[in-house]
Amino acid sequence: MTSQLSAEPQLIEAAEGGIPSALADLGRLVRIPGIAWPAFDQEQLQRSAREIARLAEETGVFDEVAIRTATIPETGEQGQPAILATRAARNGKPTVMLYAHHDVQPPGDEALWETPPFEPTVRDGRLYGRGAADDKAGVMAHIASLRALRETYGDDLDLGIVLFIEGEEEFGSRSFTRFLADNAEAMRSDVIVVADSGNWDSETPAVTVSLRGNAKFHLTVRTLDHASHSGMFGGAVPDAMLATVKLLATLWDDEGAVAVEGLAERDSDTPAYDEDTLRSETGLLAGVAPIGGGTILSRIWNKPSITVTGIDFTSVAAASNTLSSEVTVVVSARVAPGQSAQDAYDAMERHLRAHAPFGAQLSFSDVDLGNGFLVDTSGWAVETARGAMRDGYGRDAVDYGVGGSIPFIADLVERYPDAQILVTGVEDPHSRAHSPNESLHLDTFRHAILAETLLLARANERTV
Repeated sequence: MTSQLSAEPQLIEAAEGGIPSALADLGRLVRIPGIAWPAFDQEQLQRSAREIARLAEETGVFDEVAIRTATIPETGEQGQPAILATRAARNGKPTVMLYAHHDVQPPGDEALWETPPFEPTVRDGRLYGRGAADDKAGVMAHIASLRALRETYGDDLDLGIVLFIEGEEEFGSRSFTRFLADNAEAMRSDVIVVADSGNWDSETPAVTVSLRGNAKFHLTVRTLDHASHSGMFGGAVPDAMLATVKLLATLWDDEGAVAVEGLAERDSDTPAYDEDTLRSETGLLAGVAPIGGGTILSRIWNKPSITVTGIDFTSVAAASNTLSSEVTVVVSARVAPGQSAQDAYDAMERHLRAHAPFGAQLSFSDVDLGNGFLVDTSGWAVETARGAMRDGYGRDAVDYGVGGSIPFIADLVERYPDAQILVTGVEDPHSRAHSPNESLHLDTFRHAILAETLLLARANERTV
């Protein structure tokens, strides 16, 4: 059998040689507008799943490749199509699960895109298109790495591999827990690689070691049983918008930091990161100050945040001189790693009820909770990943916290408590995932493929 030491130059050559094909396949995937929201054409998700299943089959690595769905526990409806491909380990080698997702965010206002969102376009060293970074690049990093392994090892590859490409991550992974339960043994793994995070910058890799949780809900504020004339009663009757504005303002202090008793913070050091970098990576306007206190990265990685992401109210075009009776907003909170999402939600509900102005009536609905995650960095897989990243990128990896949430990781930990979790990714701070003009840095993609290929090859040298 080919040894690791003698195979690595051949592996790197195979991975490098496969990058043009991987980019071409990525472009074909980007052209498929697979969005899990019911308002969009669901056949496109089926089409995306079929294409990825074909790519998995063609690697020649797997014993079985299937497109599967699971029921959503709350509704009994079928979830979106996922690809599950499996290869049994041989000769005592570990099994590695490779996760990514093929569904994408809606494009939003297409007028804000410089090029069509589902037409892959290369300019200035980046590939633009919805899903180019999040997360079809993650899908293709897996496929490209498997191709290089197959080309190098042939039938001598003993590593067990589970390829799990989800179809509803952007829509809340609603059938995820049922999918795990239905396929528990087929998916059992020693190491789980979640390719849905980012890197320190376009040249420096990162191992994600912490993720914030999320707690999202709809808040409805009522002050009247019907709308009234604002001229006849304004000044005496509190309308729902007034109550909502005053109530929401209590969620933050004057510096914009969260001011809800019971929302925890994590005490952990963060790397150096200055305000100029924040402005460059976010587009923060000149004259607009950052919010919160403490180091900038502690605010993003280790502290809670609250954002109002939606509102049901009269549009500007339809505005009239009316006292509103009811307003509904969507409140989205990020929860510090280490605090349960349920505890965080309970704290926010207590706070809002205690601060309701004028005796306004509050109701809460559509609660969506996901726990954060802290990676155990003591296992061999994290150390192997760091070495593979160093060799694949030519730079040492940074331990990285993420302000966003990947709630299903907690489900994976619950189902497979002995598995080592690696959270990696192909995005960089300028990828603009979820935003107009999403893009993938092409050199980052190349390095990510090299690093994952080396990680899998080195895992193939271990026994469990």
